[in-house]
Amino acid sequence: MGNSMLDDLQKIHERDPQDALGIAEKQWQQLEQQFELAVEPRQFSNLVLAGMGGSALSAAVAQAWPGLDVPFEICRRYDIPRYVGADTLFIASSYSGNTEETVSALEQAAQTGATIVVISAGGKLEEMASIAGYTYLKLPGGFQPRHVVFASLKAVLCIFDAYGLTQNKANELAAMAGKLQEYLQLWTPSVATKDNLAKQIALECMGKSVVMYAGPKLAAAAYKWKISFNENAKQIAWWNEYSEFNHNEFMGWTEQPQQKPYTVIDLRSSLEHPQIQKRFEISERLLSGKRPAPIVVAAEGDTLLEQLLSTIALGDFVSLYTALLSGVNPTPVALIERLKTELV
Repeated sequence: MGNSMLDDLQKIHERDPQDALGIAEKQWQQLEQQFELAVEPRQFSNLVLAGMGGSALSAAVAQAWPGLDVPFEICRRYDIPRYVGADTLFIASSYSGNTEETVSALEQAAQTGATIVVISAGGKLEEMASIAGYTYLKLPGGFQPRHVVFASLKAVLCIFDAYGLTQNKANELAAMAGKLQEYLQLWTPSVATKDNLAKQIALECMGKSVVMYAGPKLAAAAYKWKISFNENAKQIAWWNEYSEFNHNEFMGWTEQPQQKPYTVIDLRSSLEHPQIQKRFEISERLLSGKRPAPIVVAAEGDTLLEQLLSTIALGDFVSLYTALLSGVNPTPVALIERLKTELV
């Protein structure tokens, strides 16, 4: 059933009625999204981006590439860091515009004299930006937040470039669109399982808890794989980072529980610190027989940006195929919606 199901385009279409696979295949277009900002370059002593889930993910990618020369913190809370002040660039990012933690953080930032920029597809954040006159970047509407991470990343880089925190990075991202499109074509439904890495990995993940490991360079990609397994496949998943892994979790694999219903995936970059590369290899050897042998995903591309984009996109397809194998519609996240209504 497994193999043949993933190569049966009619079955795929039945199980993916909102065409999440089609959205994943067109992600490259998000890199070309245009945002206009009328701001002057200026110096900041720190930057805080408030956001949750997929809206925070673009910031995690931006911390890895291109990174900044000033302290840059992601705030995934109702309360902002105490140092936020007149020398802070504060970005509030929520796809819906209604994420209550981000709304709360923005309300607090408004009292500090920080320079404020808002990213959303509408909602309360758009209203607040309009009333207070904040610089506002509008994301394309009608998607699930996890499906517009690359548009959100483009928005963040446009902000960095506009204020002079980075030079020309938004254009560098846009220039990757064609390359990303080539990668996406390798994993589409019409590519048979025998030639399709995403389908092959999905077959190993079905019905298991999936654990992703990465070094610092690809940590944001591992986090995105976790989000995608949770929300697309409705499957519990975790991630952790080398070398922190070796200081605790490494031991956790050795004894209990004896049955290990997990799939382990190592996201490995050729650009990691040599000791990180070594840690992956030695850990794999020392844990042999004590945990499931990891599926090693070697990040494709010569640059960190290319490796991040291609690895994140691969994870989207893997999690979508895993959902379809389990008979799960990948698009809706009904329980999250219910939680939000009950919190009000």
